[in-house]
Amino acid sequence: MVSVLLILIIILLFVSTPIYVALGLSSFMAVTLTTDIQPMILIQRLFGGLDQFALMALPFFILAANIMDVGGLSKRILRWSSALVGHITGGLAMTTQVSSMFFGALSGSSPATVIAIGKIMYPELIKKKYDKAFASGLLASAGAVSLIIPPSITLIIFGSVTGVSVGSLFIAGIGAGVIYGLSSIIYIYYYAKKNNIEKDQRASGKELFDATTSAFWALLIPVIILGGIYSGIFSPTEAAGVSAVYALFVSVVIYKEMNWKSFYKVLVDSATTTAQVLVLVAAAQVLGWILTRGGVPQQIATFITENIESTVLFLLLINVVLLVLGMFMEGVAAITILAPLIFPTAMSMGVDPVHLGVIMIANLAIGMYTPPFGINIFVTQTISKLNMVQMLPGLMRFFAVNIVALLIITYIPESSLFLVNLLE
Repeated sequence: MVSVLLILIIILLFVSTPIYVALGLSSFMAVTLTTDIQPMILIQRLFGGLDQFALMALPFFILAANIMDVGGLSKRILRWSSALVGHITGGLAMTTQVSSMFFGALSGSSPATVIAIGKIMYPELIKKKYDKAFASGLLASAGAVSLIIPPSITLIIFGSVTGVSVGSLFIAGIGAGVIYGLSSIIYIYYYAKKNNIEKDQRASGKELFDATTSAFWALLIPVIILGGIYSGIFSPTEAAGVSAVYALFVSVVIYKEMNWKSFYKVLVDSATTTAQVLVLVAAAQVLGWILTRGGVPQQIATFITENIESTVLFLLLINVVLLVLGMFMEGVAAITILAPLIFPTAMSMGVDPVHLGVIMIANLAIGMYTPPFGINIFVTQTISKLNMVQMLPGLMRFFAVNIVALLIITYIPESSLFLVNLLE
């Protein structure tokens, strides 16, 4: 059954079938053709995969992200970031990276971050004589940090399929996201220095104060979310609802940049995105059940136990597998399929469950812009109008520096866990 299933998935993906169709259709066909399992059981598993409390946060975080984009929060964060680091060598590119980190903390969506930041910053980067390939690579890689920085949708999915605390994953994601962002900032400084990129004038104290005051309400969102979770005021799921309501209040009452027409469009877009994600999760849950029934997790655990004794080698293997998979599969699908397979073995080898989640998400963040199928590549192309070959040099430079960050996150657990340990 499992071999037929895998062959069908490969065929369907090869002919460019949407991932959720490939996962769901191959699962139903494999079961129907090779077993006497009633298809109704798969239907039950399909809906049962969505019957998880942690998934209730998804629609609200997606809604919050779209409200922030339309409601003026993203451009205020850009202005604040520019006032903060714009005068440093490579300041405009650093502004793009820092803004993506903060917008990621507001939205939790990688493609949304690329669009919200990229459509404003890409023309400015080109004006400042940044290479088009560099600018494209920066947008695609900077947007990927949204997978790591809380409130990350992918972290929520990992918590829902493994039972790991979403709150702890959020806190660990802060440290990992900062390391990821710093690796890019260091390379940006080197690139700008080497190519004599002109610096912006240092913002005056008044300009920095005005930018901070303007962005204050937007910058409060991650404070409210994480502070509320760890103070016990609300759960991570309730935090999603709070963030959506707060973003709507700021957009309508304070910034006054959203009307009923734009709000309706935000609702439609959010519902569409939510449906796409949840259908993918449901299909992947069916696939995971079939793999478990076929004994795949046990076989993987046995292979690793018999052949890999070192935790260092085990984590390296996970990184290689996820990096390769990330080139072809979206993060939510990859986590839903792989986390239940890897998690039991990782626990038996003494890997911290929160640390494992951060490692997996960091890998998939890099996969978001890794050729040939990283989704951020295609989103960035809508902004830069470059083809894959033209973008490749910039993408691979950021890939290399972010791999260094990934190794730090993987082999220095305290880099992401110190805040979790501090707050426990």
